[in-house]
Amino acid sequence: MVLLIPMMLIAVLVRLTSKGPALYWSDRVGRGNKIFRMPKFRSMRIDTPAVATHLLSDPDAFLSPIGGFLRRSSLDELPQLWSILKGDMSFVGPRPALFNRDDLIALRSEQGVDRLTPGLTGWAQINGRDELPIPEKVALDVEYMRRQSFWFDLYILWMTFLKVIRRDGVSH
Repeated sequence: MVLLIPMMLIAVLVRLTSKGPALYWSDRVGRGNKIFRMPKFRSMRIDTPAVATHLLSDPDAFLSPIGGFLRRSSLDELPQLWSILKGDMSFVGPRPALFNRDDLIALRSEQGVDRLTPGLTGWAQINGRDELPIPEKVALDVEYMRRQSFWFDLYILWMTFLKVIRRDGVSH
């Protein structure tokens, strides 16, 4: 409830600064490889291809006027609290893969990571994020799966907070 007013303000700013809806609903792979729709505040133009941002040849060319700020501050992620409330996501776990990342999905399934509920943040997120090659990302997901505990999750949440404050590894 505390975040409702800032979220409404962000939604209005997104709508005022670019065409299209305030939220972008992305098809993601959840627990058991089940597809679910994950919301984010729209930080890109509506004509942006549905691929991972780091796979675009020039991601900055697709940013909305406030998109860079939303991404740097990670405020674009706030609507994912809905997915957590719905049970599609948790606060900590492997980041949910885009539906079309067959390589990542296959490797996670092979390693058993698909049995975990995806998270708003995760071990791979605080250890390299999108800069990691897929095998390293999955290795970190497997390590998280082995070490998963309440205290490890708290540590990951704390490190995520620090990285967001420092803007460490946060994409433009």
